[in-house]
Amino acid sequence: MRHGKKFNHLGRKAAHRKAMLSNMACSLIEHKRIKTTVPKAKALRKYVEPLITKSKNDTTHSRRTVFSYLKQKEAVTELFGDVAAKVANREGGYTRIIKTGNRLGDNAEMCIIELVDYNDLYTTEKPKKKTKSTRRSGPKKAVSAVVDASAQAVVAESSVEESKAEEVTSVVEGLVEETKADEVTPVAEAVKEDVKEDKLASEEAKEENANEDEQKSE
Repeated sequence: MRHGKKFNHLGRKAAHRKAMLSNMACSLIEHKRIKTTVPKAKALRKYVEPLITKSKNDTTHSRRTVFSYLKQKEAVTELFGDVAAKVANREGGYTRIIKTGNRLGDNAEMCIIELVDYNDLYTTEKPKKKTKSTRRSGPKKAVSAVVDASAQAVVAESSVEESKAEEVTSVVEGLVEETKADEVTPVAEAVKEDVKEDKLASEEAKEENANEDEQKSE
């Protein structure tokens, strides 16, 4: 009977069990999530979370201690580098187990175990703390007076700017009208001269026609 025995041997000898958990821990550190059975994931969580806590203190002794469990230099470098920086503000609970149903072959309960800080779907920003408001009337009145004064100053500045803008627009319109008049006057004078020339030419033609008629009658 196994009453009261919480240690799960996972159906393996001690050496095989340690090697398997070491390999799974390296895979979890490298890939940030792995798929396995629920009993293995629970055993892995107890195995890897103390190592993650140890990685927060980056010393030679800590690295040698973690290396005695993981047996892989690349995993130790990743753990003391990126992972340690990511979980620096977390005081525990570095992993999450998400159950995914049963396996088809032997109906074993499957799950995904992942590092909490590397899943953006579950991470939420902390709500901002609300500032307490006091019931004192003095500061509020002073603040309201300052706000009213600043609003009046802004309104005065805007009215001055509007008057300046109106003056500028009127000056610009006067200049435009003057330029238009300057452009129109020479054109009108040219037209008048053309009309005068046409009248003179028509009168000369009439005189010539009259002289020709007189000569023919003689």
